[in-house]
Amino acid sequence: MQKIILAYSGGLDTSIILKWLIEKDFEVICFLADIGQKEDFESIKQKALNLGAARVYIEDLRQEFVEQYIFQALKANAIYEGRYLLGTSLARPLIAKKQIEIARLENTSIVAHGATGKGNDQVRFEIAYITLMPEATIISPWKDPEFLQRFSGRSDMIQYAQQQNIPIASTLQKPYSMDENLMHTSYEGGILENPFQEAQESMFQRTAPLEKTLGEPCNIMIEFAKGIPIAVANLSERVAVNESSVALFSYLNELAGKHGIGRIDIVENRFVGMKSRGVYEAPAATILWKAHLELESLVLDREVSHLKEMWMPKIAQLIYNGFWFSPEMEFLMSAIDQSQQHVDGEVYLKLYKGNAIINKRRSPKSLYNENVASMDRIGGYDQLDAKGFIKLNALRLKNFRRQL
Repeated sequence: MQKIILAYSGGLDTSIILKWLIEKDFEVICFLADIGQKEDFESIKQKALNLGAARVYIEDLRQEFVEQYIFQALKANAIYEGRYLLGTSLARPLIAKKQIEIARLENTSIVAHGATGKGNDQVRFEIAYITLMPEATIISPWKDPEFLQRFSGRSDMIQYAQQQNIPIASTLQKPYSMDENLMHTSYEGGILENPFQEAQESMFQRTAPLEKTLGEPCNIMIEFAKGIPIAVANLSERVAVNESSVALFSYLNELAGKHGIGRIDIVENRFVGMKSRGVYEAPAATILWKAHLELESLVLDREVSHLKEMWMPKIAQLIYNGFWFSPEMEFLMSAIDQSQQHVDGEVYLKLYKGNAIINKRRSPKSLYNENVASMDRIGGYDQLDAKGFIKLNALRLKNFRRQL
């Protein structure tokens, strides 16, 4: 029997795929990545073993996920199409990297995943596999004709699971797909495939509806060092969190969720060529992205800031499309890391009714000069210089008008 390493979640798709691979005479070794999803991992492990898995690896990747993936994207302010904070996109290369490490440990080059043939995750997983293990053989059931003939969609899989007594959370009455990690929870498919169908309030896991958020605002401070958040202080409740990156991120998730922060409902452009509707909850990330951008406005040189603004959509696109391990990503992130050398300081925010409102910021590396900026002081700025500055910048425009 050939060994195959399956990226396993315990959900509908990968549970069915596990059984299907066993039927095809593979020795299936499941890999379960702990990236912050609220799951009973031992129960999922036992489920895989009950279904016939030879072994199950459970890897705690939370710290690596936060520090090497989420915070790297944060330093770049990466947001896909101006709205999506890339929670799923950032998790996939990490899962793929660890899966390849397990494949080498198990002395096999065969890997499998449960991503569909219409989504972006198939691209993210498989590009990472090929990059990190060029000799890899990839089994992607949702692109296998035999598998597709047997299962045309999730309804067929749900029926099969019920017939085979495979325990699953999905039902025919609740067919949408949910994916969770420490950064976000995403919802898609099923009833959400109609962009005019409002998402049910009962679906949301992390963010309170605005009418049920806390009645009083909460004041917080986030401290950064070299572009990385290192501490959070809840000034309203006199709570400080700075013991670890995971603890900090988890605390912000909980706090921001209580205030209804971080929920979006969007239509996005998938890399594979179609539009899709996705609903996301990313409480901590929403706050951190906003605070980080604000601190950069205080400490970054203007031209560096403008270059980062130009690069950000490209970096976000590379992450979204699955090119985390590409040379262009490495090149751009080297520049991003250089830009963060002086991004130290504190940002103060007020959380209330779905909003994270910035009201103060300070940094020992601040480039803001109150003497120069003040309307009430000269401060070493000769206002007469502006006269020639304006004339020189208008010169080409004046010449252009002569053509009309």
